[in-house]
Amino acid sequence: MSADDGPSDDTGESAEGYDRSEESVAARLDRNWNELLQEIRVLQTGSQILAAFLMVLPFQARFEQLDALQVGWYLGLLLLALVIVALLLTPVGMHRRLFRQRVKDEMVRVANTLLRTAILLLGVLLTGVAVFVVDVVLTRSHAVVVGLVLLAMMALLLVALPARIGRQRGCAGSSSPTLLP
Repeated sequence: MSADDGPSDDTGESAEGYDRSEESVAARLDRNWNELLQEIRVLQTGSQILAAFLMVLPFQARFEQLDALQVGWYLGLLLLALVIVALLLTPVGMHRRLFRQRVKDEMVRVANTLLRTAILLLGVLLTGVAVFVVDVVLTRSHAVVVGLVLLAMMALLLVALPARIGRQRGCAGSSSPTLLP
């Protein structure tokens, strides 16, 4: 079972109550694709709002008071936010371009990789934004402490926890985007 297949018990029955062992490959691809799109919808709005927020910061009066390191950090955050938005938009554009070309299996695989990458980068972005804000509001040393704590928390929540659950479930490839029953 891959992370995209959702929860199921040892009999192949899903949390939704139907038996996935009899699910066709086409039905599994459709379900995987729909689940990916739903996850993208959840992430897309927040990441676009954060990117927009970062875009308007230079137009604030206090922006001119930033030192060179803060300006460089800000520019890095802005570029990272835009990369994340692009990663989250790519599966939608891919679907529109490749609609009815019978490549859904490849689209699901690529979209899964893009989404996983976007989630990890979003964790880095959120940490970086917190560091930036704490640096501006308090001190750089406070910002470093906050950054290290948040980075550790993001690593635990976004990497270690899913890996642990995957190992406990016996999912050899909890990071694998393959479409297994």
